[in-house]
Amino acid sequence: MNYKIDNLQYCKWSREIFKINHEAGLDAVHVTVVYHEDFDELNSKMEEWNSYFKENSDLIFLGKSYKDIEKAKKENKTAIFFGFQNCSPIEDDINLVEKVYDLGCRFMQLTYNNQSLLATGCFENIDSGVTNFGKEVIKEMNRLGLAIDMSHSAEKSTIDAINISQKPIAITHANPNFWHPAKRNKSNELLKILSKNDGMLGLSLYPHHLKDGTNCTLNSFCEMTAKTVDLMGIEKVGIGSDLCLHQPDAVVEWMRNGTWTKVKNYGEGTSKNVGFPKQPDWFIDARGFVNIENGLSKVGFNKNEICGILGDNWFNFYKRMN
Repeated sequence: MNYKIDNLQYCKWSREIFKINHEAGLDAVHVTVVYHEDFDELNSKMEEWNSYFKENSDLIFLGKSYKDIEKAKKENKTAIFFGFQNCSPIEDDINLVEKVYDLGCRFMQLTYNNQSLLATGCFENIDSGVTNFGKEVIKEMNRLGLAIDMSHSAEKSTIDAINISQKPIAITHANPNFWHPAKRNKSNELLKILSKNDGMLGLSLYPHHLKDGTNCTLNSFCEMTAKTVDLMGIEKVGIGSDLCLHQPDAVVEWMRNGTWTKVKNYGEGTSKNVGFPKQPDWFIDARGFVNIENGLSKVGFNKNEICGILGDNWFNFYKRMN
């Protein structure tokens, strides 16, 4: 198949970035549309994206199923798949799940770091698991073909979601904590359960999730990938870079604080390092996919395995969503 898919980006969108993704050969990108916005605010974001599609129709179009990835490959474009890093757009109304699906949403996280109405985030001290409302939302997401994303969720909540869901779930952007013990990275036990239930892990290139941060080496990342494949299986690992290209530091403050606190929260940063961290020099933007391809080859992956990690595995996950 030889698809290239980055299953998480949150960039300051522009024609320049769409060109970069095109130059990188990306057939599909899962983009974050909202973090803490409600349904009305989501509609404003959709208006922005309608303008992007109209003004850049030679480069991008809205993707809704795996067939659009096939179309993108054929037409030499990038299919854009909408996702939410929080469940805030559905507010407390089960009926809004179908409405956001109709607007194009294909991935939704049940939590973003904190407790939500659906589940517990990874920054909470007590993980109470998926709530009653969360169970109903999962059923509705399964019915529609809207993928459950637990990237920012706590461990029990994630395992609950895997067990409740009748369809495979995703962790679109995180790394194993055997390599780097960040709050957002995932345990071996969880990753084994995810794999056993046909789920997918997207490996993150966000420096707070990398061993040695900005100074992480390509070889270290690729060796970690090999160990993760040993843990989960070659078909269950892909890339979800978590690129935040050209975003101002005010955006990361919004991501961390939303409207829920008056006290500044630094998330995975610190008071001395409040902004977006610098990317490793081998993955400044999506054109770094070629470096990962070469690095994976050097640590022993064959061509078919590399194609799987760089996109084909995500393509197959999209097929399982329907």
